[in-house]
Amino acid sequence: MQHDTYSEAYIRKILQDVKTIAMVGASANDVRPSYFAMKYLLTKEYNIVPVNPREAGREILGQKVFSSLSEIDQPVDMVDIFRNSEAADALTDEAIAIGAKVVWMQLRVRNDAAAERAEKAGLKVVMDRCPKMEYGKLSGEWGWLGAVSGRISSKRAVLFGNRIQSLSIATRGS
Repeated sequence: MQHDTYSEAYIRKILQDVKTIAMVGASANDVRPSYFAMKYLLTKEYNIVPVNPREAGREILGQKVFSSLSEIDQPVDMVDIFRNSEAADALTDEAIAIGAKVVWMQLRVRNDAAAERAEKAGLKVVMDRCPKMEYGKLSGEWGWLGAVSGRISSKRAVLFGNRIQSLSIATRGS
């Protein structure tokens, strides 16, 4: 598979099927991107398992932190890599070893060799994207921030089922 662009259907299917996400490089620092992404995805009812050796045994946003993927005590659907492209190499091999279904490399993280190994092992791969941002684009929330979603439609976006919070708009009577 080429990894320069992804279809909306491909990203939607991943975000729909995934329940548990191991976030490698999760930070307890509330100004770091991984903290924002974790906080957002928790509000969307994903089970987030933070992985950070320096924070192991502590909690980030109420979630127990593990030192490595191999120490996680539950099945993981997706490994979200908040590390550099070189680190993605070994982390992809660990994702394969623990039986993950998806390897997702964050913005500016790309490792084609790792992606090829993951795909040969049957995993789906996304590179240089953020699941928080992709969820927001597909759900219509991205536009609330004034950001361009790449979609032109007068129809309200619906990501899937009850995992998207709907916006209630109160109107005044005449």
